[in-house]
Amino acid sequence: MPIESISLFNPSQINPVSTTSKLSPAEAQGEFGDFLKTAIQSVNENQKASDVATEKLLTGGNIELHDVMIASQKASITLNATLEIRNKVVEAYQEIMRMSV
Repeated sequence: MPIESISLFNPSQINPVSTTSKLSPAEAQGEFGDFLKTAIQSVNENQKASDVATEKLLTGGNIELHDVMIASQKASITLNATLEIRNKVVEAYQEIMRMSV
């Protein structure tokens, strides 16, 4: 199992803000939704890879313990980062809701 860099998303997915092309709110919402979907799928894939590696180790498959531990830690880190991002988004939303107009 090759060791890969830990990433919640592909930085090339982020489009720089351009003054020439403006997105409508619906288009921006769609792009943001696609970005979130891709990030969550990445976390899910890391969790599945960790489960497969653990199962291989438990059933006596051809896998090293350190590879299982790396997959497990990668899955744990991506899940914890996702949860922290979610918490910050919820906190920001609650702060906006508390603002008086």
